[in-house]
Amino acid sequence: MELLKIIDIAGIAVFSISGVFAAMEKKLDVFGVFIIAFITALGGGTLRDVLIGQLPVSWMYNLNYGLIVLLSTLAAMFFSNIIGNYQKTLLTFDSLGLGLFTVVGIQKGILLDFHPAVCIALGTITACFGGVIRDILLNNIPLIFQKEVYATACILGGVVYFVLMRFQMNEMITEMVSITFIVVFRLVAVRFNWQLPSIYKIQKK
Repeated sequence: MELLKIIDIAGIAVFSISGVFAAMEKKLDVFGVFIIAFITALGGGTLRDVLIGQLPVSWMYNLNYGLIVLLSTLAAMFFSNIIGNYQKTLLTFDSLGLGLFTVVGIQKGILLDFHPAVCIALGTITACFGGVIRDILLNNIPLIFQKEVYATACILGGVVYFVLMRFQMNEMITEMVSITFIVVFRLVAVRFNWQLPSIYKIQKK
């Protein structure tokens, strides 16, 4: 369980940082950057907690979550001047966040004895929906609704998690392998421009 707490904290930190760089691309002020970072880091977990009836939601009774967001945001803004490419930085931290939070969401479902499919859905919601809210607020089409591989990485990573559990793999190894799979799959998909099939035919003029 201690490892899960570390994963949760790491997920909050990396998603906060991804939120910072997404906000800075839009040239938001300091308050706007913090709000986007907060929503990116805790939005998915908030929706998850509401769905499973865990109220009040985690960050309301554990102020350490807000503190992690604040410190991560300040650190990201402080070092932003030495980072030349916001897009690559955003992609890296966003991918890390996907892997970390998918496992956190899955574990929440397991603790409530949910079916593996529901656990994977909770993991995907935890990982993706902070980014969905972030993109909507920044007037972007959320990545989860585009052809780009995003939620698919979380779902496949969740399948890997339960396959490893099926073979009674060590819990720590299961979590680390699943996180690594999601992060690498997402980065490789972007690198080689893997996309989900389009349902729209290209119309010739």
